[in-house]
Amino acid sequence: MKAKRLSGALPISDAARQFGLRSSALRYYEQIGLLRPIPRTNGQRCYDEAALQRLAVICAARQVDLSLEEIAGLFARLRGGTPVDQGWRELSTRKIAELEQLKQQISKAQDSLRRLQNCRCSSIEMCGEKLRARVGNKS
Repeated sequence: MKAKRLSGALPISDAARQFGLRSSALRYYEQIGLLRPIPRTNGQRCYDEAALQRLAVICAARQVDLSLEEIAGLFARLRGGTPVDQGWRELSTRKIAELEQLKQQISKAQDSLRRLQNCRCSSIEMCGEKLRARVGNKS
C-alpha cells in the first residue's frame, strides 16, 4: 500500500509504519526534542524529508541500543558545532567500552550459573556454607 502524502510529507501513521514504530513514539520523540516540532496539515502531523532522515538516524541509533538520552546528547553536541562524524566516533567509543564491560559481567554471571547448575548440596545451609567458603577464599 502506497503512503499518502500531504503537502509532500508523510502523515504520522505512514511515517511511523515506515520505521516500524507506533505513532505515539513519534509524538514522544517530538515531545522530548529528538524531533523538531512537526508541522501539521489539516491538524495532522506531516513528516517532511528532513524529519524522516532524522527519524532514520534515531531508529538506527536505537537498533544499536543507544538510549534516548544518548541520542539527545549526540544531537545537542551536533547543534553545538561538533562534526557529525566526530560525534558518532565519540559516542560509539563510549558505547563500545560500556558493552565490553557488560560482556564481562555477563560472562561472569554465566560462569557462576554454570557452577550453580552443578550444585549437589542437600540443603540451603550446606549451599550457603560452600558459598561462604568460596567468598572467604577470595579475601
